[in-house]
Amino acid sequence: MTRDEIYDHLAKVYLGKRESVQPKKSKPKPINRSLFVINIVITAVITISTVYGFTAFLTHRADLKSQVFYALNNDPIRMAYDLNDPYPATKTFSITIPNKDVSKYKALNVSLRGMDDAYPGIVKVVVANQKNEQAIYYIQNVGATWQKACIPFEKLNLTDWTTITNVSFVLEAWNVDFRRGTLLIDGVSFSN
Repeated sequence: MTRDEIYDHLAKVYLGKRESVQPKKSKPKPINRSLFVINIVITAVITISTVYGFTAFLTHRADLKSQVFYALNNDPIRMAYDLNDPYPATKTFSITIPNKDVSKYKALNVSLRGMDDAYPGIVKVVVANQKNEQAIYYIQNVGATWQKACIPFEKLNLTDWTTITNVSFVLEAWNVDFRRGTLLIDGVSFSN
């Protein structure tokens, strides 16, 4: 008997009957190609959407400064007017502005239109501040459809934009197309 046979015999006696068993080698599982392709597609979609999301956020973030605005009204305002005798020759509607520094903005925006085919034609916009300065701007061709006006601060000639008190809309009998009607005012805001 050789030494290896003796060791095998002792191992069988003391450790129990053990046959020389070769461990079975497991076959590698075949790769499921459709699952593999789906994983690649999902990974690609997630990567592309993440990259696009970051770049879109960063590029639109630079444009946010130009879109900053401060709205003064939420719904259209109805301003009924009758400038015929014996009524006064002017009709004024004012929007009071709370203590707001609007010097960081660059324009006053407003949308106007007449109602029931009776429109003013010309609307005078007056911006006043606490120093009793008033800036006047005329919006022309106000008709039956909405007209958006963007009035740059340079055209309003106020020295102090930090203490604006109100924005007024004035209709004057000598300056309107129809002396009786309703003016709708909407989208009054300051913007860049």
